[in-house]
Amino acid sequence: MNPKAIFDPDCRQCPRLASFLDDLTQEYPQYHNRPVAPFGDAKAQLLIVGLAPGMHGANATGRPFTGDHAGILLYETLYKYGFSNQAQSTSIKDGLVLKNCRITNAVKCLPPQNKPVGSEVAQCNHFLLAELNALPEGAVILALGTLAHNAVLRALGEKLSAYKFGHKNLHKLGKIYLLDSYHCSRYNTQTRRLTEPMFHQVFAKAKKLLS
Repeated sequence: MNPKAIFDPDCRQCPRLASFLDDLTQEYPQYHNRPVAPFGDAKAQLLIVGLAPGMHGANATGRPFTGDHAGILLYETLYKYGFSNQAQSTSIKDGLVLKNCRITNAVKCLPPQNKPVGSEVAQCNHFLLAELNALPEGAVILALGTLAHNAVLRALGEKLSAYKFGHKNLHKLGKIYLLDSYHCSRYNTQTRRLTEPMFHQVFAKAKKLLS
């Protein structure tokens, strides 16, 4: 996998996002406030695709789903199913190691209100494509939410209408799989749209596919 193809730590190709991060650097100088790199095993069979860094999570810590509510269920589940060496992700110095798993985002920079616009998703899409192209045969892409699901399909040049998003929906894309889950956001877990058993079912399905 070519590191430069999958991530540019100095990217400023989206003016709105670059300006927003500049403003946040003034307000939160201790935060990462830059594009957030993918995290995990470079040769992983499981690629988890999220939406974008969270304000006080990945944007603060520099690691996907680390330091905010959305990461709690995710990392506990990764540990339960053998994809990590510990159940919590608190900082980039906490010793966490992912096994046969990698986490990335459809958009690498924090967007205002956590809502990227279409042009920003499109601008970041070539990084996602590079990661998808590096996946081995039989790999599973776990899309957390509709935006991540659509970003994967766009990167691969697939028609969105041919692959409907739905929790636990499984799609065959050539030699790899796309598996859907509701996003493990605070809103989804607190409203019970996504429960722990529901999330576990998705990972059990992924584990079975990889075995």
